[in-house]
Amino acid sequence: MKVSEIMTKDVISLSVDDTTEHAAQLMKEHNIGAIPVDREEKVVGILTDRDIVLRCIAENKDTKTQKVKEIMTSNPVVGEVNMNVDDAARIMSERQIRRLPIVESNKLVGMVSLGDLAVQPKLHDEAGEALSEISIPATHS
Repeated sequence: MKVSEIMTKDVISLSVDDTTEHAAQLMKEHNIGAIPVDREEKVVGILTDRDIVLRCIAENKDTKTQKVKEIMTSNPVVGEVNMNVDDAARIMSERQIRRLPIVESNKLVGMVSLGDLAVQPKLHDEAGEALSEISIPATHS
């Protein structure tokens, strides 16, 4: 099965120059926890609700002026639209990520989440395996 068959196709994105306040408003409006960030239609980052809390709010930065590019995770792992879901699950597991932006010719076309994998009857094992790998606690240095 290809990721194009299970991915969410109606994906919103942010510009690197959007504010974290705008990002948080979009997350609330669309009930999502992560948004890809693009520059000239190329995915250059991903911003999560956790990024906003830890890199902006917890550091007393102003959400009205803080730019997404200052707190996003740069160079995110992305998947290709024609990749197999097993490969997507493996990548998510190895990289310990819960969401994978999907691109075609470097342009954002969708998003695959652990939830997308979990609701597919044939993919329960892959979703469970990915979640178990993602949920391994990080070691503190």
